[in-house]
Amino acid sequence: MRRGVLRAGLAALLFGASTPFAAQLARDVNPFTLAGLLYLGAALAVLPGAVSRRPDPAALRRGAPRLALAVVVGGAAGPVLLALGLQHASAANASLLLNLELVFTVVLASVVFREHIGPRVAAGTLLVGAASLVLAGPGATDGLRLGALLIAAACVCWAIDNSVTAELDELAPVHITFAKGLVAGTANTVIGLTAAPAPTAGVVGAALLIGALGYGLSITLWVAGARDLGAARAQVVFATAPFLGAVVAWTVLREPVRMPTVVALLLAAVGVALVSRSDHAHEHRHEATVHDHEHTHDDGHHDHVHADGFTGRHQHPHGHGAVRHSHPHVPDLHHRHVH
Repeated sequence: MRRGVLRAGLAALLFGASTPFAAQLARDVNPFTLAGLLYLGAALAVLPGAVSRRPDPAALRRGAPRLALAVVVGGAAGPVLLALGLQHASAANASLLLNLELVFTVVLASVVFREHIGPRVAAGTLLVGAASLVLAGPGATDGLRLGALLIAAACVCWAIDNSVTAELDELAPVHITFAKGLVAGTANTVIGLTAAPAPTAGVVGAALLIGALGYGLSITLWVAGARDLGAARAQVVFATAPFLGAVVAWTVLREPVRMPTVVALLLAAVGVALVSRSDHAHEHRHEATVHDHEHTHDDGHHDHVHADGFTGRHQHPHGHGAVRHSHPHVPDLHHRHVH
């Protein structure tokens, strides 16, 4: 669980710091072009890892439908909606509104994908949702409400993406990120360039750099963390991203500090803290399966033997036999059972 928290936390750090800078570019760049460049930057960031470790063809065929859904919804539609929303909301408010992704992810993970949530995660989600509503409440301008609506729609897209990719164990995280970046990034860039003039070379370089760090490395770390924690809990940790984004907007971009934003930040912080420990224990059964993910041989789930005797952290396709046991766990890659 600690490893998953660290990965999701680093993903949040990278994405949160990138949002205010993406908001600056959104003022002068067509939303489709900006979304495309950000995801092309993501593809470039993970290209070496994707090329050096090619996916198994059979595994790719099994995971293709879910990967396609993640690419279209999370890689193509979500970034465009965010870029449109950034044109109507300040960088600080936009950063905090992104916490709605947590709310939608938890709801989908629980209702559709039957992931165990528990009272702490549920209560923390409600607090984060309340924090986002503060920003779009009675004191908000019409422009902010429109921006909030567009950003909320982006968060719905990413919630679907999160729930799907958390269980996409046929492919490595770098393959998922590369597919999203290349396909969605190319499509959105082409659409944007047909509708508006091309941005300057400096803007293109900045967008690619922001995409490489805030999307490429961030998405890869989040997928790995979600395999350790489950989609809902990984998204709770990732919900710290808007806090950093708001701080960057206030300190680096010199945006004014407003009371509704501070109240929203505090509510969201309490919500995230509430669900920091939410594992549980009961007798459960694992069905036989074959998948590909990072593992060691001392976690009670991986007892296969390598010819050279290696037992450290590594990744390769491997199988599990059926087993029934009891131990503390979260909805990680091995614990998708229904309660």
